[in-house]
Amino acid sequence: MKRRQFITLVGGAAVAWPLAAPAQQAVAPVIGFLSSRSATDSIHLVDGWRRGLNDVGLIEGRDFSVEYRWADGRYERLGGLAHELVRRNVSVVAAVGGNVAALAAKAASHTISIVFVVGSDPIKDGLVSSFNRPGGNATGISLITAELGAKRLELLRELVPTDSSIAILINPNNPVTSALLAEVQSGALAAGQQIQVFNASTVDELDASFVLLTQRSAGGLIVMPDPFFNSRREQINTLTSNHKIPAIFDSREHTVAGGLMSYGTSYVEMYRHAGLYTGRILKGEKASNLPVVQPTKFELVINLKTAKALGLEVPPTLLARADEVIE
Repeated sequence: MKRRQFITLVGGAAVAWPLAAPAQQAVAPVIGFLSSRSATDSIHLVDGWRRGLNDVGLIEGRDFSVEYRWADGRYERLGGLAHELVRRNVSVVAAVGGNVAALAAKAASHTISIVFVVGSDPIKDGLVSSFNRPGGNATGISLITAELGAKRLELLRELVPTDSSIAILINPNNPVTSALLAEVQSGALAAGQQIQVFNASTVDELDASFVLLTQRSAGGLIVMPDPFFNSRREQINTLTSNHKIPAIFDSREHTVAGGLMSYGTSYVEMYRHAGLYTGRILKGEKASNLPVVQPTKFELVINLKTAKALGLEVPPTLLARADEVIE
């Protein structure tokens, strides 16, 4: 072969090489998002979760994609949804909306990393071995909801006559219910307060419970922390308004939507922390080394417009302690 022909062939091959053998692009990892709640009710929470991912420099669509699975308050669906995410081969699962989602994710895989948002004790639930060194494949946020039950009872008693019976609305399908109820019952016993417990796990049962608690002359209502109740806050607020029942909730969202009063931590901020942990795990950290986060700030929010509609006068001492007053 002549020298000129050789150079031409090599030059032509050099031009053709990138076309014949393009560099392989890395496939973005997939995050599984498993929630006991509904998508429409959780928009603000998902936004908070995404902000956490953004805070560690990760952008959805560029650095990762998300497979969302929603149980819509039907906790029995969570097991199947968790297994769907495992079959999808996700890199990490954000299991949110109570320990029902976290336990379903944990049962589906002991190897895929899990970031949970729960209101119960994750050690008692078997999700982690300790708060500082979780071990295993799970870590996340514990909202300390059970421990706040007695405080909500105390706040509600400042608004209703001391001789009134207080109703407690629980979801019997939530495995945290017994711990939540025990905390309030202990506080009620210490205060000499009469309480009545009402169950609801469906839309129809909610309606029926309010009819019953009105018939039994309940003077106030504590709505226990529960993802199903959070997803039905408009219905519950309407029922408390129609039946003229003063109620206290665990989240600010209830009060902003028309509920009377709430005491608890910021769910949006806790979801942001879950997003931070999800991003850090995606970048290579291990769930077993990330300590469980607990909130340090709790907010008392009072809706004065709702209080007026219920014919209640909020004591100045209670207003002075409120972190936010909605007028």
